[in-house]
Amino acid sequence: MNDSSLSILKSQLGGIDQHRRLLVAIGVFVVMLVFLSIVSEGSLSYFGINILSTNTGALVFAAMGQTIVFLLGGFDLSAGATLSLVNIIVAQNTGDSTLSQVLMVFVGIGVGAAVGAFNGFFIAFMRLQPVVVTLASMFIILGLNLLLMPNPGGYIPNEFSYFFTGDLIVDGFPAALVWILLALVIWALIKRTRFGTAIYAVGSSEEAAHANGISVARTKFFGYMLSGCFYGCGGVFLSAQTMSGDALVGREMLLLIFAATILGGTRIGGGQGGCLGTAFAAFTLTMISNVLLTMNVSSHYTSIVEAVILILAVIFASIGRDAPIADYFRLARLQITGLATRSLPAFHPGTRRDRLRSSWTIRPDNELTGSTLHQWFTRNGETLRLVTPAWALLVVVYILILVFIGPSTFSTQYFNSLLTLALFLSILAIGQGAVVLTGGLDLSVPNTLAFAGLFLAAVSNGANGPAYWAIPAVLGFGLLVGLANGLGIVIFGMPAIVVTLATNGIMQGIGLLYTGGIPTGRSPAALQWLFNERFLGFAPASWSMLLIVAAAVFLLHKTSFGRRIFAVGNSQRAAQLSGVRVDRTIVGVYALSGFCSALAGVLMTGFSSISFLRMGEPYLLPSIAVVLVGGTLATGGRGIYLGMFGGALLLTAVNTLVVGTDVPVALRDVVFGAVILGAVLSLREKSA
Repeated sequence: MNDSSLSILKSQLGGIDQHRRLLVAIGVFVVMLVFLSIVSEGSLSYFGINILSTNTGALVFAAMGQTIVFLLGGFDLSAGATLSLVNIIVAQNTGDSTLSQVLMVFVGIGVGAAVGAFNGFFIAFMRLQPVVVTLASMFIILGLNLLLMPNPGGYIPNEFSYFFTGDLIVDGFPAALVWILLALVIWALIKRTRFGTAIYAVGSSEEAAHANGISVARTKFFGYMLSGCFYGCGGVFLSAQTMSGDALVGREMLLLIFAATILGGTRIGGGQGGCLGTAFAAFTLTMISNVLLTMNVSSHYTSIVEAVILILAVIFASIGRDAPIADYFRLARLQITGLATRSLPAFHPGTRRDRLRSSWTIRPDNELTGSTLHQWFTRNGETLRLVTPAWALLVVVYILILVFIGPSTFSTQYFNSLLTLALFLSILAIGQGAVVLTGGLDLSVPNTLAFAGLFLAAVSNGANGPAYWAIPAVLGFGLLVGLANGLGIVIFGMPAIVVTLATNGIMQGIGLLYTGGIPTGRSPAALQWLFNERFLGFAPASWSMLLIVAAAVFLLHKTSFGRRIFAVGNSQRAAQLSGVRVDRTIVGVYALSGFCSALAGVLMTGFSSISFLRMGEPYLLPSIAVVLVGGTLATGGRGIYLGMFGGALLLTAVNTLVVGTDVPVALRDVVFGAVILGAVLSLREKSA
């Protein structure tokens, strides 16, 4: 790549829009700074600036790492978990000597770089989806964190903390601000190198970057590694700020990291933005939290405010990029009014049912010419290849249970427990599976599920009467949550990961506000009967698995809605040209996912007889894992529910194996994350 090509790329990638975004981020920062100084006396004093910089430092570093990932056109869900990993390693190993403290700074940055290299390898060289890779690595890291430090603790020397949060260079100048400015200077230098230009070029157009001699895979790999270095800096700073270690300290920062990155002017999809705007946005978000605290606003609103800021940042980041604000809202109105009728005429012969059936992998036997077993295997061999691993691994797990726990495990009681626990994943797999089949992902499952249980338990309080209206109410509410996700994706063109992540934060806040942080009540007696009664050795909930599987197979594989899901997942453009109402299908699958999340929450409350705030968190990764392990392609368009059901049984069996041995429960997340990576990796030739 010669110098003339570099200059051409730089001129193309600079753009007025990038400066506009930066100016907006700075303007919002100034407005919030003035407002905070009005409502809070002394906010502009040295003490106020030092506290603000100290409270913002970790977020700035983490958001700078996310910015680099965004510039490459990716997403990184492992940022918060990486912060926690670095935090606990530093807290567990930092001593009082200067050598130990300096060494742990570099170790922390190195750990972050290693995580970035792990993500970058699978994304750049194995060509896997960034969302799936970083989601899997997030849970692997969370499991490792809990293995390393089950309870908060550790030790950070005062000198270490003061070096990052006290005074530096001269008295009266906050050290935290110095380190933030140094990080921005380092980014400014990187940005002006060939590597920095390559980051912007790859994010703008991988094809154009490759044509100009840029190694796309190598740029992505080192880009993710660089982002990991910034996460490492954030984890080191977080250790100095908190002076302790906590395996979950970074989990609640993910929404803020995304919000700071987008609010700072970095475009979703890559190619535009930078770390300077991200830093200003991070300070703005911290000031918003300070304003809420000053105004005595309940902390239960925090996740709602963060989610709303994230959504507004995405919307307003789109305004003015390609069209004026009036045109943008005019387009949104057209999107809304067109949902009911939008479709293109069919250009291919035959009925739409026949055209869509080509998207569906498994066909009924009566459609096979010469119904022979050989022809059936020939026609469905590819689908069987995708589905078989989940069931084969299930057999392997049963063998391990037989070896490590004993043959007495395989009793009616065991299989009843297996089916009961798999029931929740089987229901979630219907909605999440439909979403993944269209190429999306629903991260709002945990708190939608939790709120359904919280509301039902509080209203019924053990009585059956209120449940007659409470259960339909929460199911309808789950449907509305999914509908909101779908409309946000379709109308505003926001990425599914951003919309559903924000919705999950909003639902978390709603749950906190509804319960006041202390859940009350019990599930209706009728729901408890589903799990406590026995018929031929199995609970009614276990027998209901037959109905669930039959309904799921019928919905996803025997209806026109199911065929439209597969068509959209294979190619939205081709589906639209075939007469499929793509927007309505996308909204429909997210509404289905919201309904399934609420239904799982209702049944889970009946199983445990009570509800709790975080009851849905353990089901985020498994709800995705069962879909991918069951042979569904992460990019959509191919899959079968029987494979997802096999994945649900597999993950439940793995969980019982972990519980029945001396293996720490935290290892379960590591196993689930590794299983997801393995499943997606085995299908990469088909999904690339």
